[in-house]
Amino acid sequence: MTMLDAGDLHLHYEIEGDGVPILLIAPGGMRSANNIWERMPWNPRTALVDSYRLIGMDQRNAGSSTAPVSRDDDWGTYAADQLAFLDHLGIDRCHVLGMCIGGPYIAGLLRAAPQRFLSAVILQPVGIDANRPSLEQMFDAWAEDLSADHPHMDAAAWQSFRSNMWDGEFLLAASLEDMAAVQTPMLVMMGDDIYHPESTSRELAAAAPNARLIERWQDDDVLADTNEQIRSFLDEHSPT
Repeated sequence: MTMLDAGDLHLHYEIEGDGVPILLIAPGGMRSANNIWERMPWNPRTALVDSYRLIGMDQRNAGSSTAPVSRDDDWGTYAADQLAFLDHLGIDRCHVLGMCIGGPYIAGLLRAAPQRFLSAVILQPVGIDANRPSLEQMFDAWAEDLSADHPHMDAAAWQSFRSNMWDGEFLLAASLEDMAAVQTPMLVMMGDDIYHPESTSRELAAAAPNARLIERWQDDDVLADTNEQIRSFLDEHSPT
């Protein structure tokens, strides 16, 4: 098992393939872990491994990663982990590709360190559109599973952490104005369910100046096109 160990923070990661690096941020909400890609309709770990260096991490307290928990944890906590992970591997610039909660995580990275990323591929991003209770329930189930290992966190502390993550609007880790200032080339694969509302994908693609929206990409009859569109996008924005 490959780990980044920094004090009480232990981030599990896997590296596959060779070439221009891509930071993979898996779906799964608060349980975002690299092996969840294996259950997705389009899996970068099989689709891109022949051409790119794929770097997939389990987010803190998901999969095989562990970390302390604080009432002050927020999207910035996770962005700091992700950037520290790239630093640990000596990666100055890479693509970033994420699904579900990967959308807000990528938005946070593009706000914090846009110079680090060649491009971004965002598949069905989580966002806010009359769905906050469902997202809070997802957080609460994850927190309940963790609570025995973090006895210092009382109900108020968990509530504070949840509010830091899910009380925002739009893409949670970034506003429309934030994304309108991002020049990074972006490919947005539209969401279409309660956790990944269509409106978030459309608003993101409309706001970001170098974004392109793909409306239909998950159905069996278009998966070959999806693969070609993503590969072509990454190739276009990779160093020659």
